[in-house]
Amino acid sequence: MGELINLNKARKTRYRAQAKADAAANRVRFGRTGGQKAADRMELKSQSRSLDEKQLDRSQDD
Repeated sequence: MGELINLNKARKTRYRAQAKADAAANRVRFGRTGGQKAADRMELKSQSRSLDEKQLDRSQDD
């Protein structure tokens, strides 16, 4: 006779394994370190500031 298994535990184990695989895929797909995110935010602020400095002030043409 074969080995007895608890189907509920087997299902949960299979679900956890799938969840770990999905999490690993998401880390590769979306994962960025906090430093990378901060560097990108600083770069965007710098670009925005640079663009604002070059903008002409049209309100004094009146």
